[in-house]
Amino acid sequence: MEFLAHLPTLTSFALTLMLTLVLPSLMERLRLPGPVGYILAGIILGPQVLAVLNPDGKIVQFFADIGKLLLMFFAGFEVDIEQFNRARRKAGTFGLLTFSAPFLLGVAVGWLMGYPPNACAVIGAVLASHTLLGLPVVKAADLVHREAVVVTVGATVFTDLLSIFVLAVCLPIHVSGFDPRNVLIELFWLAVYVPAVLIGLSWLAARMLERFGKSKANRALIMLVVMAVAAQGAELIGLEGIIGAFLAGVALKRAFGSTPSDDSLEVMSQTLFIPIFFVAAGFLVDFKVFFATLRDQPLLVLGILGALFGGKWLAAQIAGRALGYGVADRQLMYALTIPQVAATLAVALVAYSTRNPAGQRLIDEPVLNATVVLVILSSLIGLILTGRVVKRLQDRKATATAPREAS
Repeated sequence: MEFLAHLPTLTSFALTLMLTLVLPSLMERLRLPGPVGYILAGIILGPQVLAVLNPDGKIVQFFADIGKLLLMFFAGFEVDIEQFNRARRKAGTFGLLTFSAPFLLGVAVGWLMGYPPNACAVIGAVLASHTLLGLPVVKAADLVHREAVVVTVGATVFTDLLSIFVLAVCLPIHVSGFDPRNVLIELFWLAVYVPAVLIGLSWLAARMLERFGKSKANRALIMLVVMAVAAQGAELIGLEGIIGAFLAGVALKRAFGSTPSDDSLEVMSQTLFIPIFFVAAGFLVDFKVFFATLRDQPLLVLGILGALFGGKWLAAQIAGRALGYGVADRQLMYALTIPQVAATLAVALVAYSTRNPAGQRLIDEPVLNATVVLVILSSLIGLILTGRVVKRLQDRKATATAPREAS
């Protein structure tokens, strides 16, 4: 199979596109969500099987990073502003719950496994965020405007912000000890950044539309520019770029108003960039690491998995019941918040690479490997559960409309 690693670039590109076309369709025939097919394509094309694509290649990483940002950007752009304004308190409530429940359980797991308090907090932060991998499945079923979905999408901002903030506090403590000034500085930049994106970039995008016109090309370029600026701004103040991308989507939704977005950008995102992001997630499947971690650290892996699935379920049940949602909506909230990819990996990788003057890492290799297991299982299970709940809601909707159509 070594010759496959030296295929011409266009041949590798064509093979990648073919698998991202065939495998999602095959998954859907098996009644599994299409994105599972993209992850499977990543496993096949990655270093563990065919080695057609290089996970460290700049082009693949760039496409995957853009896909990650576009996934969150369109999540923000799809938010109905009026509905979100009505549900923002509910989103805040669910966001705090779906952060705190797995965070506290993760801290408990770290403590029981003998890790120091700072590392325990990072383990909790790794579990507390989530990535909306199931959103394309929800969108395809035309359920993205359902209030439970809007609340869950809004909650993503809270979980990612809080997870990155915990990391931002823990890093300097590990390196040089606790300094309250660092916490205050991070809070200051956060208070400046969020309104700067939601208000400032929204105003700037509106002026750009007036100045350069509303042609399809100009609308697409304005969307990309605003997303890139917001993502870069987030990274400059120590946050994850996906937070900026999501806020940029919300800001542009306000700026565009009744002006239609450029569908061609969304089509390109859904057919190229976002699938490559899922494919890159499949690269993480290292079977040696996967099984070695399960063999050598079973209690750590089971504890982390239990904290995630238990914490997210508990948050969805408490918030869903408090907000008056039915069983299906609570299940959908739970399924959407299970996958751990973007912010989870960002927190884990940064923490693993951070050493104190004694050369000790903030989190060790077993925790990092357990995080990889977490990413793989949570992504697959979250997508499968999302697909099942969406199918159930579609069947219920079809059953409800059938008598009216017959009459």
